[in-house]
Amino acid sequence: MTMLTVAEARAKARTRLNKSMSTWATQPGPVVLEIALHPPTEKQVLDDQRAAMEWAASWRTIAAPAPASALAPDTDTAMPKISDNPVIDWTERSWARVGRQQVPLRLRLGTPETVANFVGGEEARQWRRLRDRTATIRSRFGDQRPATSANTEEAAAGVDPLASAIKAHAKRILGLSPAEFATLLDVVEWLRDHPVGTLRPRQLPIRGVDSKWFETHRSLVTALLEATGRSEAVDVLDAEPRIRMRILDPELIPSGLSDITAPVTQLSQLAIAPRLVFVFENLESVLAMPDWDDAVAVHGSGYAVDNVARLAWTHRARVIYWGDLDSHGFAILSRLRKHLPHVDSTLMDEATLIDHRDLWVQEPKPHTGVFPELTGTESRALARLRAEGDVRLEQERIPWATALAALTAKATSAGESAPMTGNRGDRPATRRSGRTVHR
Repeated sequence: MTMLTVAEARAKARTRLNKSMSTWATQPGPVVLEIALHPPTEKQVLDDQRAAMEWAASWRTIAAPAPASALAPDTDTAMPKISDNPVIDWTERSWARVGRQQVPLRLRLGTPETVANFVGGEEARQWRRLRDRTATIRSRFGDQRPATSANTEEAAAGVDPLASAIKAHAKRILGLSPAEFATLLDVVEWLRDHPVGTLRPRQLPIRGVDSKWFETHRSLVTALLEATGRSEAVDVLDAEPRIRMRILDPELIPSGLSDITAPVTQLSQLAIAPRLVFVFENLESVLAMPDWDDAVAVHGSGYAVDNVARLAWTHRARVIYWGDLDSHGFAILSRLRKHLPHVDSTLMDEATLIDHRDLWVQEPKPHTGVFPELTGTESRALARLRAEGDVRLEQERIPWATALAALTAKATSAGESAPMTGNRGDRPATRRSGRTVHR
C-alpha cells in the first residue's frame, strides 16, 4: 500500500522545519504545510483490511474527523483551514463492497508552532530556542537603527537587515549556550553604544570577553552591528600575523638580533636588503641553517605563506622555497608563487622523491587541486607522488647534509653565495651593495 504513515509524515515535516526554521523565526505568519496522506483504494482495503483500519486509526489520534456535515463526500477537494493544532482533511468514500468509510486525505499544519509540536524532539526544542532568541534580539536591537537614507531605502524595499543577519547566522545563534547568548547581546549592545574607535578584544570591558571569545564570535557580532546600522562603531583588531626568521649574514643583523619573531609589518620595514631569501616550511630547517652571505631564512608557516610576500625586501631578492614533498607542499608553493612569481624551489622534484623512497609515509588528507603555477619539473613530481598512492616525503626526513648540498647548488647556480665556512675573523672583507661583507 502507498498510505503515508504518521512517522513518514513527521519525517517530511521535520525536513521542512529544519529547512525553514530561520525564515519562520524572522518572518512570523501562517505556514500552511500540507502533506498528502495517500489513502487506499477500495481494492487495497480489501487486500489488507486490518492494515487499512490501523492506518486510519493512527491518524484519528492526530486529528479526529469533523462531524459528518463538515465532510466533503467522495471528493478530494480540501476545506481550507488554518489552526494552531494539526488539521486533517477527512472525506467519506462510498465503496460497493466496503461501504461508507471516512478516510484522511491530507494533513495541514498551519503555523510554525504546529509543525514543531507535530515533529517533536530536538528539532522542536531548536525551533523554540531560535524563535525566542530571535524575539530577544529584536527587542534589544530591532528599533534602534539610525535614520539614514540607506535605511529608508531598505525599508521602502521591504528589506529587514536584522532578519537577514539572524537568518545568515541561525546555526551559530542556536549553538550558543544561554550564557554565551547573553554575552553576545551585551557585546553588541556595548559596541553599538560606545563608538570607541580602534581597540583590541582584550580592551572590551565586558566580563568573560577576551581575544579567543571575540575570534570565535566575530562574524556574528559584526553581522548584528551592521544590522543595527552601527558597523562603523568600532574596529576591533586581530593580532597581526607574526613571522619567524633568521638573518644568516651577520653583516645584515640589526642591533645584534639574528633570530627574530615579529609582526609582518615590522619585519617588512627592516633596513635590510638580502640578495637571497630561503623559505622553509619546517622550522627546524630554518634553525639549522649556517651563516650565509647576503641571506635570510624565513619560516613559511604552511598556508600562511602569503605573509612572506608582504615582506617588502623579498620582492627584490632571489627566493628559494623548500617544503614537504607532498600535495600540500606543492599547494603552498603555488600559493606563494601567486604573490612572488619569481620563487624557485629545491628538493621538490621527482628525483628527490625516488631517491628517498624508504622515507615515504602516507599523506593522510591529500590535496586534490590543480596548481597552474607549478613548473614542469614540479608538476611531474606531484603527478608521481599521486601515482604512488598519495605518498609524502617530509622535509625533515631528508638528511641534512643532502639538503644543505642541494640548497648550496641551487643558490650558486644563479651566481649567489654559498654557506660561509671557517671563522669570520679569518675571512677578508669585501664590498657589496655599498656595505662591507666578510667572506
